[in-house]
Amino acid sequence: MEKVLQGQIALITGSSSGIGAGVAKSLAEAGATVVVNYSSDKSKASADAVLKEITDAGGTGVVIQCDVSEEDQVSKLFADVIAKYGTIDILINNAGLQRDAKFHEMTLEEWNTVIKVNLTGQFLCAREAIREFLRRGPRPEVSAATGKIICMSSVHEVIPWAGHVNYAASKGGIKLMMQSLAQEYGPQGIRVNSICPGAIQTPINRGAWETPQALNSLMTLIPYNRIGQPSDIGNLAVFLASDLSDYITGASIFIDGGMTVFESFADNG
Repeated sequence: MEKVLQGQIALITGSSSGIGAGVAKSLAEAGATVVVNYSSDKSKASADAVLKEITDAGGTGVVIQCDVSEEDQVSKLFADVIAKYGTIDILINNAGLQRDAKFHEMTLEEWNTVIKVNLTGQFLCAREAIREFLRRGPRPEVSAATGKIICMSSVHEVIPWAGHVNYAASKGGIKLMMQSLAQEYGPQGIRVNSICPGAIQTPINRGAWETPQALNSLMTLIPYNRIGQPSDIGNLAVFLASDLSDYITGASIFIDGGMTVFESFADNG
């Protein structure tokens, strides 16, 4: 891969596994120094493994713990990154989770947990990143933009999802947060976009693909007839973080094998 992110510092939240790990690897391959973030002690070994794979391939980075839903931890995360590397150029707002339940059975804890990580966590990280971008100003030697934020959203920012109301609500909130930030900080050269994955083969949705029956059922929703891989998301993240996409801001980019064209209507519904 061409080193289009050479000299840039990238923080990828929730990057000990799944999509986040794939994005971290792709950004490192493109030349960025990556911060692999994990949320709790049980994820540290996985985060270390991701960083080892990156460094074994010639990349550079560090592993840092932070629960993105906690304001004091987010402040410390950014302070630690800036102390080590001097600044940050790219934030991949990826950390997220699900707590699924039928709506009438959903507890307030299940609602709050998802909103706090998926939406409030992105708010806290984006706020710290923008503060740093404004503090240091442009770095034209490495990037045309003053800073780049990529929010990990979902096809469910536009597709309702019964049984997952908390998750869908969090992703809908990310959409308008992202667009509002792009509008507010575009004049300062800060680009903010969202990646909206469809079905990606990760542990969070194992039940949707781990058996032939489940995978065949999933394919009825995907015109391109394959499940996505974390590297697919990583490739798009590299593009959106690079100067190749310098005129793109405020955009939700769907990467879903065509899921949002509603395959179920291919035969007149």
